[in-house]
Amino acid sequence: MSSMRPATWGYAEEFVPEPEIVEQARRRGEELGATPIGAGTGPALRMLAAAVGARAVVEVGTGAGVSGLWLLDGMPADGVLTTIDVKTEHQRAARQAYAEAGVAPGRTRIITGDALKVMSRLADGGYDLVLVDAHKPDYPAYVEAAQKLLRPGGLLVIDNMLWHDKVADPAVRDETTVLLRDLGKQLRDDPAWVTSLLPVGDGLLAAVRR
Repeated sequence: MSSMRPATWGYAEEFVPEPEIVEQARRRGEELGATPIGAGTGPALRMLAAAVGARAVVEVGTGAGVSGLWLLDGMPADGVLTTIDVKTEHQRAARQAYAEAGVAPGRTRIITGDALKVMSRLADGGYDLVLVDAHKPDYPAYVEAAQKLLRPGGLLVIDNMLWHDKVADPAVRDETTVLLRDLGKQLRDDPAWVTSLLPVGDGLLAAVRR
């Protein structure tokens, strides 16, 4: 049983400071209603991308580019981020963030549209990492699509898997919480994945495809 106190959790969340470019992207995201990833989630994404040497990454849910900036920083210099969102205003903000960060245009492939339809057109087994951070009811379908896209040893990362402290409370039974709770357990128990739930941000589930 962990004895972590709120101060300790806060220290860990802020241990790696956000660069000014990321802070600016975060503010734009908040203004657009595109909730950015938590302050501790970004460094975790960067670390995971670096750990698997992710040259080909799919991001489901572009937002204002906060998560994309962290992923790109962890990827090799020739890595390409394919990021998908249904809202053009989100992707406009993300383009601005990438440009301000000096990301070469060839390193991002920004696609507007339904993520499941876009993912169905991507190369099976062609990706090192897939990040899911979009429409919660579609999470199970995104995971199914991601499993096809990932190479063996590739990494699936899912944000919001603690869902505002609701997932850990069995008494909370709203539809979204139950869906995320069940999805996490399904991945945990599936021998096709090696899974861990990281208590950063709003909960980051990471699973390696066997």
